[in-house]
Amino acid sequence: MKKLFVLFVSFSVFMLAGISFAGQAKDNCGCGLGTVLFGDKADNSILLQILQATTNGTFGNQTFGITSGTLECERPATIAASDQLIKFVYANMDNLAKDIATGSGESLATLAELMEVSENDFGKFCLTLKTNFDFIFNSGTENVATVLDRIVVVTG
Repeated sequence: MKKLFVLFVSFSVFMLAGISFAGQAKDNCGCGLGTVLFGDKADNSILLQILQATTNGTFGNQTFGITSGTLECERPATIAASDQLIKFVYANMDNLAKDIATGSGESLATLAELMEVSENDFGKFCLTLKTNFDFIFNSGTENVATVLDRIVVVTG
């Protein structure tokens, strides 16, 4: 009888755990290609949620999804400024890298303006970027999204 009771309790806990995961895949794993591919199938499966999160992280598509509002990501409200920022960094990547390395310059000032950095915080902003240059441009082959993500991380 004890074995039957233990089996019943174990089964009940397992079933309740499955129910608690229902509808949670997107909350647990975020947006991205994995979320689109696995969809609702991942809601009741820890394994599929792990695959979904791994796919989202491995292919680096969440940044694209967030900035474009695709892949089940929500586009931020300040995307108009972000579009200008993306275009600016794309067109001025080399000059921006030089200015960040020195901690001053016209492209760095424009970046700060597009990122709505206040005049009071401008000096700290420039110093922070200069100090973290090796993190922002660690390979020299970064794309715009990577550079902007790293700038946001260090100035966060």
